[in-house]
Amino acid sequence: MTYVALARKWRPKRFAEMIGQEHVRRALANALTSDRVHHAFLFTGTRGVGKTTVARILAKCLNCETGVSAEPCGECRSCREIDEGRFVDLLEVDAASRTKVDDTRELLDNVQYAPTRGRFKVYLIDEVHMLSTSSFNALLKTLEEPPPHVKFLLATTDPQKLPVTVLSRCLQFNLKRLPAGLIAERMERILDAEGVTYEGAGVRLVALAADGSVRDGLSLLDQLIAFGGGRVGEAEARAMLGTVSRDHVVALAERLAHLDAAELMRYARELEQWAPDHAQLLDELAGLLTRVALRQAVPNLADDELYPAEAVQRLASELSPEDVQLFYQIAILGRRDLPLAPDPRSGFEMTLLRMAAFRPGDGAGPALSRPARQTAGADAGIAAAPAAAAAGGPAPGRGTGSDGSWGAIVAQLELQGAARQLASNCSLIGRQAGLVRLALDPRHQLVKTRAMEDKLAQALSRFYGETVRIEIAVAEERPETPAEAKQRDSHAQLEAAREVLEQDGTVRGLKERFGATVLPETVRPLK
Repeated sequence: MTYVALARKWRPKRFAEMIGQEHVRRALANALTSDRVHHAFLFTGTRGVGKTTVARILAKCLNCETGVSAEPCGECRSCREIDEGRFVDLLEVDAASRTKVDDTRELLDNVQYAPTRGRFKVYLIDEVHMLSTSSFNALLKTLEEPPPHVKFLLATTDPQKLPVTVLSRCLQFNLKRLPAGLIAERMERILDAEGVTYEGAGVRLVALAADGSVRDGLSLLDQLIAFGGGRVGEAEARAMLGTVSRDHVVALAERLAHLDAAELMRYARELEQWAPDHAQLLDELAGLLTRVALRQAVPNLADDELYPAEAVQRLASELSPEDVQLFYQIAILGRRDLPLAPDPRSGFEMTLLRMAAFRPGDGAGPALSRPARQTAGADAGIAAAPAAAAAGGPAPGRGTGSDGSWGAIVAQLELQGAARQLASNCSLIGRQAGLVRLALDPRHQLVKTRAMEDKLAQALSRFYGETVRIEIAVAEERPETPAEAKQRDSHAQLEAAREVLEQDGTVRGLKERFGATVLPETVRPLK
């Protein structure tokens, strides 16, 4: 007996059998029930989401011998012939192979004639965006004035290529890519009906690889059943799809939690024996971190069987929510930048090292925290400030308004945009209990707004660990601001670079022999 592929055998034959696409099913069912069926429909969406399936079910609803309804009987001659692809009044056309205007005119020549057997003559044109401009013009005339017995069902993966004149004459339905969970549920029902043994994690892996397409998922499932000798297991799925075992992904995440860079790199290089797809490995790591974040935020959320619940729970307790978010962000950015790396392996390793390097330092553990030159004085000030405030006096090392202290504070404040510009162009005059007094450079008065002052006060409150108020006075006579200090340092570096260039032996030789001139504005210090 000839084997029928799962994607063909289990293609839905009525709206109730479809998964997802509720917005399309509901609209079409209401139109059929109320006898308000438009003459032209356009179904759009990526491959394998059910565009032609919906069109065939609609054709069956229109031509069922029991009458027009949203529930065709499926038993009459018309329903059976449509299911078998041999209904004479359902004309299915692949526009990709019939793009010429002569093909379209030939197709439409019989539009004016009544259906041979059915109630309606249905034209199902797949990949309609492939038609030529002349073909669209030929089709447009019929769409403008269709005979009452004709319905057009158009399907395309690229609706942007259709002329506006055609789009405006169709009811358009966009079929969405389906979530992996919904595809996995559908696969499990099919496997139960087929009597195939399976593991939930293996099915989930295939559903993820389907990328929103039910048809692609069932084709992969067919392949996996053959690969696994009639069984759908996780190990077989990973071997077929070329993915690394989830145990290795969990192990990577655990080493990130402990933040042992040496062990992290050693384990990452151990994975090379499996010849991993590094992009997919980062995808899996990001997927695991997503589950950890969900477990932290919603502890009672149901598991998806891809990773053991105990492993996810263990990581949720070992990693802080902040670290999970940071690692996830770096993982997806590293995945995006992987093609730019010298090679995939080095790009993967650099992504892992970046996770360690940018993890917020907490004073304990091996995290690569902020550079010592930035934090040495500032961290001491952070510890001293609350104590001084409790005593009612100014903060040690800051009350004097020294440039370095205020610059270090500004560097650590959670500020952006105009609020950071305001802070950078102020000088610290002093701090007494909950009041911080600042002097603003007159050239930057425009950034001194109530909203920016509030943002600066909130950032300082978080920094000092207590609620503080700020007073900002515009003053010509004041200590140097961080912005001025940065400008002074940049100018000094530039002058030093120019001096070094002037003293360079090669440059002096060029000037003496050829009368060369150094253009000062083109000199830049090395970073």
